[in-house]
Amino acid sequence: MARILGIDPGSWATGYGVIEVQGQRIWHVASGCIRDGTKELPRRLKHIFDGLLEVVDRHRPDELAVEKVFICRNPDSALKLGQARGVALVAAALRELPVHEFTPAEVKLAVVGKGNAAQAQIQRMVTILLRLQEQPGTDAADALAVAICRGHTRHCLQRLGDVRGRRAGRWV
Repeated sequence: MARILGIDPGSWATGYGVIEVQGQRIWHVASGCIRDGTKELPRRLKHIFDGLLEVVDRHRPDELAVEKVFICRNPDSALKLGQARGVALVAAALRELPVHEFTPAEVKLAVVGKGNAAQAQIQRMVTILLRLQEQPGTDAADALAVAICRGHTRHCLQRLGDVRGRRAGRWV
């Protein structure tokens, strides 16, 4: 069994989602959003960093999955998003967690089945897959989707490791 922390980085709101995975089965552990209303970016980044360390220390994940930065139309927004993502990576490094990165399209494909899924579809599928009583907010749902993506990838890689084949007429 593995515990995975998914992160949806954002400079105003960073979503997190913790799941447990065993084979193809997944369970919701915790999810939420780290926000700070201050307008000062350095203070917001520190708040995100402290919040992520608290989540890691409370839930003790085995690994971290984070969404890769996508290209924004606004360069300033892309830079701020990258800084928030960097804070998540530093928090993971500080706690010596392995980090796995996925593009938004990879996450959507793994959770919804198509790489251009709408936000409402992601929220609905996360609710169904984790058997949640109520739909999580967008940031938490995105973070849970990232964690689910890693869980699916992890399971597939484990199964591939069990596959044996023939090379040059011999079983390997």
